[in-house]
Amino acid sequence: MGRDILRVAADSTPGVVVVTVDNPPHQLVDAVFFGALVRLLDRLDADRGVRAVVWESADPDFFLMHGDVAALTRVPAGERPAPERPNVAAAALDRLRRARYVTVGALDGAARGGGAEFLTALDLRYGTARSVIGWPEVALGILPGSGATARLPHVLGRARTLDILLTGRDVRAEEAYALGWLQDVVEAGELAGRVRAVARRIAAMPPASVAAVKQVVEVAGRDPGAALLAETRALDALMGAGAHLAPMAAFLAAGGQTREAEADPERWASVLDAVVRAGADIRAGADGGGTGAVSAPDPATAAGPAPDGGPAPAGA
Repeated sequence: MGRDILRVAADSTPGVVVVTVDNPPHQLVDAVFFGALVRLLDRLDADRGVRAVVWESADPDFFLMHGDVAALTRVPAGERPAPERPNVAAAALDRLRRARYVTVGALDGAARGGGAEFLTALDLRYGTARSVIGWPEVALGILPGSGATARLPHVLGRARTLDILLTGRDVRAEEAYALGWLQDVVEAGELAGRVRAVARRIAAMPPASVAAVKQVVEVAGRDPGAALLAETRALDALMGAGAHLAPMAAFLAAGGQTREAEADPERWASVLDAVVRAGADIRAGADGGGTGAVSAPDPATAAGPAPDGGPAPAGA
């Protein structure tokens, strides 16, 4: 029997469901997580009594760490048909975003890469002073592959999105709140009560009205569906070219994907710095006629029409 990594509990208020994410030892956004998520979404979507879903974490340090970088290094490079649809991870998070019920996230700790993308797909997010989000994918030779490039511009705007994604820097609670990514920052001891109170209030509203508001708000913004496919194709092309192999190896060698390094902001910064330096050294060698570097494909070309192909793996 598989691990119960998404534990579901009914709240005291009818229509409110609380989901606790528990994917030890590193709380990764991996294939096991997405398999469990798709199965849970099937259940939630089929239950017309569900009106609000609260998402919490069992891990004291990470809501979700990020994607499984070690697994991504095992994805072989090489030419492949361009995908004709978003990858499984991006599609699952888009399904979560489009759900008729409201989704509310509680962030007390770090969520980077796929973890931050998961939270971005939720309707509402609340945090504490310990909240940290970030997207390290560019430093790792890929791009966020589960919806960040499609969704963040609608939350943060173009320039802020580029700033955060291209630098790979951490965004802490105060800035996340100022940018509108977090709806509020509360004391750690108050977070669980706050997200439940929000969920209960919304669950008390007429469900048809709630669903209609979500639909109209969605239509009011640009539909990110095309952007999701472009993102998937760009990610697939980057990984097909092997652009991720050297920086991801440097990431793991520097201590990435360990609790010790990723729970400490200073050590995390040093890990990313090591990855950036390694990438610069590789590119410098390539410019000087050396070998071992991989040139990244043009994302615009990668996103264009292409033969039929399967979904790419999700990003980190």
